[in-house]
Amino acid sequence: MQSTNSSNKKCLKRSRSFPNEMPATDTNVSKPLEDCILFPVEEIVQYPLPGYGSPTCISFSPDDSLVTYLHSPNQTLYRKVFVLDLKSGKQDLFFSPPDGGLDENNLSAEEKLRRERSRERGLGVTRYEWIKASAKRKVIMVPLPAGLYLKDQNAEPELELASTSSSPVLDPHISPDGTRLAYVRDNELHVLNLLYHESKQLTTGADGNVITHGLAEYIAQEEMERKNGYWWSLDSKYIAFTQVDSSGIPLFRIMHQGNSSIGPQAEEDHAYPFAGGANVKVRLGVVPTNGGQITWMDLLCGEKDKENEEEYLGRVNWMHGSILTAQVMNRSHSKLKILKFDIKTGQRNVLLVEEHDTWINLHDCFVPLDKGLNRTNGAFIWASEKTGFRHLYLHDTNGVCLGPITQGDWLVEQVAGVNEVTGLVYFTGTLDGPLESHLYCAKLFPDANSPLQSPLRLTNGRGKHAVVLDHQMQRFIDIHDSLVSPPRISLCSLHDGSLIMHLFDQPVSVPRFRKLHLESPEIIQIQAQDGTALYGQLYKPDPMKFGPPPYRTMIEVYGGPSVQLVCDSWTNTVDMRAQYLRSKGILVWKLFTDGQ
Repeated sequence: MQSTNSSNKKCLKRSRSFPNEMPATDTNVSKPLEDCILFPVEEIVQYPLPGYGSPTCISFSPDDSLVTYLHSPNQTLYRKVFVLDLKSGKQDLFFSPPDGGLDENNLSAEEKLRRERSRERGLGVTRYEWIKASAKRKVIMVPLPAGLYLKDQNAEPELELASTSSSPVLDPHISPDGTRLAYVRDNELHVLNLLYHESKQLTTGADGNVITHGLAEYIAQEEMERKNGYWWSLDSKYIAFTQVDSSGIPLFRIMHQGNSSIGPQAEEDHAYPFAGGANVKVRLGVVPTNGGQITWMDLLCGEKDKENEEEYLGRVNWMHGSILTAQVMNRSHSKLKILKFDIKTGQRNVLLVEEHDTWINLHDCFVPLDKGLNRTNGAFIWASEKTGFRHLYLHDTNGVCLGPITQGDWLVEQVAGVNEVTGLVYFTGTLDGPLESHLYCAKLFPDANSPLQSPLRLTNGRGKHAVVLDHQMQRFIDIHDSLVSPPRISLCSLHDGSLIMHLFDQPVSVPRFRKLHLESPEIIQIQAQDGTALYGQLYKPDPMKFGPPPYRTMIEVYGGPSVQLVCDSWTNTVDMRAQYLRSKGILVWKLFTDGQ
């Protein structure tokens, strides 16, 4: 009893450290210490966040009979591949790492950097890809530190390609036809023939980390959300890849604070393009997947004699008919060009140009059409913000805009899929409000003589919806969350959005939620001087514990491009830093906007 009273006195003393708090009563003193400290500071850096131990990396098998996903049943960062049979409803473990999987101690230096730039915290299995094989075989490829594994649903995993820390296999991807696997090793691009188990090096001339082939440079990964440095053609016959030359970039040394050792253990040197200085030079080449001569496209980003109009290589996309396109931007991000290349000669034509007085946002809404207009290749969907809001437009083979697919004071976020047979395009957007995201469908070829129809909404429930469509365009996976609900996952019909089955759910009554006493923030709308609606969040202290306002206040503001973080999402409820401060009697006010 004496030790308990001593602990309670310490708890009482801490609870009076803020002037606005109500005095503790005898009832509070009688509570055990663990009940008094409701929100341990360690929760701020604990991952996964409450409610985010749900399945991730969800995908359909090539025949759409199975759904696979990464999951940790014990709610840790260590994940395995699980499978759900949609016909029987049975769920099973599909792949467990034979070598223990990925952890922080078995990564190469390049892999660690790639994880940091993609904000990847997962362990065990972090990604996988389905292989388009025969109808009787269902096979996935899983990259791990020990190498690349192939796992048939009815067989043990096989190590197809070994990897070492000194020579790791980086960024592996399966060809569209499922017969080959491309990867980068020792800064060179390779292809593995999965039918004959033969590997071939496609590029030469890499020079340490100064010249690399097939890897995205630092700025592309960190600032432009381009993680890849090579791209399969749609017919699997060619690979486009980048050659990155960082010889003109100065090295910057990073010291490991608190490390008493010297050498590589205590310091790192990285080529870092400082503001106002030179950027890396990036070339774009094309090589046959069977090997052979490289054709260099008429493009060199980072070159100084072109008035910086082609400073950055933002995106690369293949179109049907082995047509290659590249999106390049000037240094100020105010001008974007889409270039189309003849891969036999490297010659280029300008397909489309966008200019803005301030800033152009890169996106992934370039979609080549298979049949196109009049059943010919070359037409494509493009998203533009020329009206002030990102919307989809149909363009012909020469880049001429044929008209809008969507319009209005809201924006399209991502294209989820296109069904050219039915003439529908599926996308996520903010038609129902800037704080929410839903799946919609619209006509791919609108009637030029009729007003544009409003898109049809296919998801239900307030909040944010992320979706994965099946290959036959019949069903979709809906990952739905809101301020009051952690992510829940459902299988729905793509025809009308109706529910087919629940796949994963988690109530907010689980012990960790109850223990932390999480309260959803209050969404506040204010008006800027130009009339733009801005949205903020208030995390309010409990008045029963801390009394009425005013409170000490923490203000957090961000006004950069492409960021609308104030939304009806569980992500904001589990902002653990804000929740911790709220639990200590501090009011937290957050304002994030991108002006949309």
